[in-house]
Amino acid sequence: MHKVTHPQNTAENNAPTTLLLSLLLSSAIAAAAPPLLRPGFYSETCPEAESIVRDVLRRAMARETRSAASVMRLQFHDCLVNGCDGSLLLDDTATMVGEKLALSNVDSLRSYEVIDEAKEAVERACPGVVSCADVVIMAARDAVLLSGGPNWEVKLGRKDSLTASQEASNDIMPSPRANATYLTNLFSKFNLTIKDLVALSGSHSIGKARCFSIVFRLYNQSGSGQPDPAIEPRFRVKLNKLCPLGGDEEVTGDLDATPERFDNQYYKDLVQGRGFLNSDQTLFTSPETKKYVKMFSQNQSEFFSAFVEGMIKLGDLQSGIPGEIRRNCRVVNSRWTEVLLETER
Repeated sequence: MHKVTHPQNTAENNAPTTLLLSLLLSSAIAAAAPPLLRPGFYSETCPEAESIVRDVLRRAMARETRSAASVMRLQFHDCLVNGCDGSLLLDDTATMVGEKLALSNVDSLRSYEVIDEAKEAVERACPGVVSCADVVIMAARDAVLLSGGPNWEVKLGRKDSLTASQEASNDIMPSPRANATYLTNLFSKFNLTIKDLVALSGSHSIGKARCFSIVFRLYNQSGSGQPDPAIEPRFRVKLNKLCPLGGDEEVTGDLDATPERFDNQYYKDLVQGRGFLNSDQTLFTSPETKKYVKMFSQNQSEFFSAFVEGMIKLGDLQSGIPGEIRRNCRVVNSRWTEVLLETER
């Protein structure tokens, strides 16, 4: 009779199995973990990326100064919805309703073509290397800098999403009617402080907004049939002329008294009751946020420092969902390949 022997349950015998399990687990964690963001991410793979994006933005601002404000706001609307993943840039398809037509974006966000131009320029230099999500982050920083605001190192290394969600955008993005309490609660969900909220609202230091966004506070604030009492009377007269009841709601007005220069005038205007949007003026009427409005109105350096800190924190938001480096910011790569094939036929 042959004696049946069994391998001993030793660490040596289990080593291959343990190694395999470790590799599988590591791969799973790597796939699920968001990319590690850092300054200089493209220093070896595409060292000219940041200068290319800045040059494109400089040319866009030469054509239309307002492009700076429009491009900067793309970071806010992209990052607050499932992280900074370029999902905002995707066009709708037959099977996906994206974010461009979401309530806070439709007829409001603009200058997508500037991001397209920057991406195309980067692709010519370094094909398939730089994500659209990172182009947005770089362009937003450059919009501030080229408008007279602060400069900072941006963390890069993001991937582009494979889908987008209008519903997610509608659920998250605030309206121009939002009050300070709502905004504070919203920002806290992203670990952004009250100071971050007030500082990042300073993005309205440049740019314009439509009469559509303020007619309610001029003529029927909170359903009262009366104007918002927080509006300084002479400023209200000016706004009434710009946005008459029953007038063209697509007409635009300046968000502060220096709409082409990134500075702390926005906060000075709020202190004087001259905020354009309800969501801006409410920052001075709410005790929690008022102290930061006063601080930034008196100290531009303090505002710049807090704004940079807020933008970096905003840029750190990630979903952890796997993505890709899109070749065209408006479509995922699988669809872009189909478009190219159809064009060649």
